[in-house]
Amino acid sequence: MRHAQGPLLSIDVGERTAETIDIDDRLAEFVGGRALATSLAHERIPFDADPFGPENAVYLSTGPLQVSEMSFTGRMNATALSPLTDGLLSTNAGGYLSRNFADTGHPIVEITGESDELLAIHVTDEGVEFEEVPELAGALVSEVTEELDERHGLEAENLVTIGPAGENLVRFACLMTYDSRAFGRGGLGAVLGSKNVKTISFRGDSPPEIDMPSDAQMEVHREAATADDMMKRQGTTSGTEFINDNFSLPTRYFSEMSFEDVEGIGGNAVEEKKYKKGACSVCAFACKLPTRDEETGLETEGPEFETVFSFGSNTGIGNVVDVMQSNELCDQLGMDTISCGNTVAAYLASEDEFGNADLVHETVEKIAHREGIGDKLAEGVERCHEELGVDNWTMKGMSFAAHDGRALHGQGLSYAVANRGADHMYASMLSLEYDGTLPAEGLDDKAEVLIQRENYNAFRDTGIVCAFGSGYVTDDYLETLFDAEMDDLLAVGAKTVELERHFNNQRGMNRGDDEDMPYELPDFESALDEYYELRGWNDDGTVPDGDVAEYASAD
Repeated sequence: MRHAQGPLLSIDVGERTAETIDIDDRLAEFVGGRALATSLAHERIPFDADPFGPENAVYLSTGPLQVSEMSFTGRMNATALSPLTDGLLSTNAGGYLSRNFADTGHPIVEITGESDELLAIHVTDEGVEFEEVPELAGALVSEVTEELDERHGLEAENLVTIGPAGENLVRFACLMTYDSRAFGRGGLGAVLGSKNVKTISFRGDSPPEIDMPSDAQMEVHREAATADDMMKRQGTTSGTEFINDNFSLPTRYFSEMSFEDVEGIGGNAVEEKKYKKGACSVCAFACKLPTRDEETGLETEGPEFETVFSFGSNTGIGNVVDVMQSNELCDQLGMDTISCGNTVAAYLASEDEFGNADLVHETVEKIAHREGIGDKLAEGVERCHEELGVDNWTMKGMSFAAHDGRALHGQGLSYAVANRGADHMYASMLSLEYDGTLPAEGLDDKAEVLIQRENYNAFRDTGIVCAFGSGYVTDDYLETLFDAEMDDLLAVGAKTVELERHFNNQRGMNRGDDEDMPYELPDFESALDEYYELRGWNDDGTVPDGDVAEYASAD
């Protein structure tokens, strides 16, 4: 199987040391990206670690495709023990970082320890340098980029940065790259903040030599360039009105399931504000959304669909410019727009202030700086909902995405069992229920499909392939690119899911966490039984220790 190459670079920010560790055997087993990071985290992060403690680690990783010239490969993975879910969690981001990262010669970098001074870490193919940057405390993401460009000629595409939210340990703070691309879910920006690291740069000229099939690359690239796809015009917002009219667009903190002002925040409204094309590294699909409001001068990238939901319908706001402003604030302050928007929506519900855009923007600022009510909201919905007097719309601490399990029952089952919590990208059952491949209602025979989707997505995040490339980077292409049968690729994904679950089990998570939902699904318990049985797990949702022993340490 074709896989990433190179040593692990392990950086201890407390000791200001860096060492390289041979992981050839592990790479052969886990390929790269999410699978590689999960296997290392499972072994190297103590099961009883404090997410904000020095023993937690942030792993940044690429896969073999990041040395290719193929569309849909401008992405990276990040993995750590999440301060939001209290479990092992991976997330990924696009932009232009991945190839600069690969050029350092490392497929994965580990950040551990805790610095006594705010740091910038500079990783090159020649080594690691530590720069104390106390003057950057509280700086916005773009301000960090401007300063490092002036000092070192480092640009947004070289950097992973946290904003004030990460420094202040907001539990849904992001790692940001390219100023506007987020390793969004799970609060990994707060983990880096707990280590007192403001930014990490990557630059080099030593990419690994991986022989990738050129014909497959060119065919995918050509299809990406020539496809007439609505995503190129409206990004993920292209389906907003369809979802609202035919399924569910959660509204006013999940109290309603459709939004009367959807046209003001949907795909057409966003497209009207788009002023140029935007893409990720070497990608011809160009589905990003640089937007500008001429009247106010506001510029941002996005909003994408999930932000249109969280800061639009779920807060009762029907003006796309207001949503753009929320989006830009989250990018600059370094916060996940889904969790932040839903947390603000919970606060609006408690204050009966739906539709108050000024209050929304004020509250976002307060959350990032933990000022006033923001200190409470910075803990996330699960930790503050009782004090607010609202329902807990989370799973495992993760705030729900827009694709409502009350309407899409397979997606609801996915939210329940996903190791990451209520994140729509973990299995993406929603796509099969939206297009009619599966009925939206009922859970009959969906557990097996869900497992296949989880395994596939875990490998996709290992390769690494963009989720929006699934219709272009087909199974045949994946087999060619990775020189392996699809069953073998899915087996890597299955091991990844199982290691995540086993790690979380050691922290006390079990069936009860899968059952703790804010709504009911038909025949849910039997579907849960079927899911565990097909996975080969225990009835209580735990992984038998023997199942992971054979591959938990691949070296």
